Order: sequence, then C-alpha cells, then structure tokens
Amino acid sequence: MSQQFAPYITNDGSYTFFSEEFGQTFHSKYGAKEESLFKYAIPTLLAEKACRGHLRILDICYGLGYNSAAALSTIWRSNPACTVEIIALELDRTVAIAAIEHNLLGDWKEPIPQLLTQLVRSEIIDRDRLKAQLTIGDARQTIGQIIERGFKADAIFLDPFSPLSCPQLWTIEFIDRVARCCAFDGIIATYSCAAAVRTAAIKAGLSVAEIMPVGRKAPGTIASFKSAQLTPLSQKEREHLQTRAAIPYRDLTLSDSMAKIVSRRELEQDDCGLETTSQWKKRWRSK
Repeated sequence: MSQQFAPYITNDGSYTFFSEEFGQTFHSKYGAKEESLFKYAIPTLLAEKACRGHLRILDICYGLGYNSAAALSTIWRSNPACTVEIIALELDRTVAIAAIEHNLLGDWKEPIPQLLTQLVRSEIIDRDRLKAQLTIGDARQTIGQIIERGFKADAIFLDPFSPLSCPQLWTIEFIDRVARCCAFDGIIATYSCAAAVRTAAIKAGLSVAEIMPVGRKAPGTIASFKSAQLTPLSQKEREHLQTRAAIPYRDLTLSDSMAKIVSRRELEQDDCGLETTSQWKKRWRSK
C-alpha cells in the first residue's frame, strides 16, 4: 500500500488525496465525485453527444482518474453502445497507482474501475468500447504528440493544480496547444475561473462561459470554438477580463520554471496600469 498519499474524505462521501507538494487536495472538499461530474462530464455535454456513437476525450492531469471515470459513466449511461477514445496526460502515475491501491475508483460501477486500473498499469487499453492511452511526462511536451496525431477531442478536461501553484499548465502557449486538440464543437472544461486562464482561452480563439459552482462560491469555466453552445459571460465577468488579474501567464519555450513564469507575469502586471481585482469588486458591490 502506498504511504505517500492518504485518502481524504469529501462532503459527498467520495475520497481524494492531499498533495504535500502543492499544499492542496486533488479535488474540492465539497465532493470529489461531484466535482468530476459537474465540472467536467456534464458541462462538456457528453450525455447529449453520446448518441453520435463515438466520442474522443483528452484528460489533462489524469490524477486519480475521476474525470475519465465520470466521463465513461456519463456516456455509457446515455448510450451503452457508444465507443470512447481517451488520451490521458499525467506527469507521473504515482497518484493514479495510489488511487487503485486504496480502491478509490470503487465508487464507479464496473467495468469502469477494472478498465481504468488496466490503463494505469499498462498505460494502454484496446477494448471494443474503449481505446485509451496514458501518456506520462510533462504535458507541455507530451501534448505535442497529440497535435501531431491530429487528435480532435469532443471534450477536454483541464485539471492541473491552481494557476498560482502550477502556472506551467495555464499559460497562453500551453492553452493554445490545448485548443489545437479541440474539435470545433468540442468543449474544454476546467474548475478555474481565473481571469488569466480565461484570457488565455480567448487568445486561443475560444469563447468562454461559466460553469455553476460545486459547493463553493467560485464557478468553473468552459470554452469552445462553437460559441452558440455557450452562455456568454455576464458584464461583470467580462469586465474582470480588463483587470490586472487577466494578465496571462507566458511560457514561450514551454519549458520555463514555475518561478520564472510567475515572475514574468508579476512584472507585466506591475507595468500594465489596469484596474485591480479589489477595485473591480468594489465597483460591483456599489452597483
């Protein structure tokens, strides 16, 4: 049994892990399983699109495997015959192995736990209903393999640790690469509502919208090239994209350190002359 991660129960009864490295849990304390469903599987319209008979998913920062599990559960509940292709990216599989050892995938109905256990152990699945690949390494580099393959996902789950903790996977350059893996009517989903993240998505040619909060005040974000399937941001949220907070993270070579990426953004913020988030909030409180 792995000793590096201890299960942490969340409010919906499902478990997650706490990361000592990042000082954060892998999921919201309000519900790990609910977050996977309501921040990823449901907003990307997988239940509705399952009628197509075949769906492609890109799961960035696979982690415990909950987002892929939620996707498969949602799709097969809607259309048991739908075939699914998943490409999952993860820096290393330590967390995924620990989730299997602690039987955290047991919350999902078979054959999902069995399939994802096989994926983590062998890094590939080739079954009738599921073809999946787990690619280990820095997602900034491994995503290039997906672009070269011409893979276009119907749903993309972007689930790194927070922008302040892991800015490498929230930069303009990386999110542009993520967008290049998205089908025209595909949807990218993330728990983050950071203005810098939304700015990066818009600069990649995407339209953005909110996801309703899961047990907390902050909403998530969905993005798509097909704006008609999204509800536009409110005026308040659009104005947030004109503040200092919206200055994006940059990583031109897709190889910079966290410290360098954060420092570069702070220098740009200091020089931008834009309204601060606190000023923006104060204006809206007075309306």
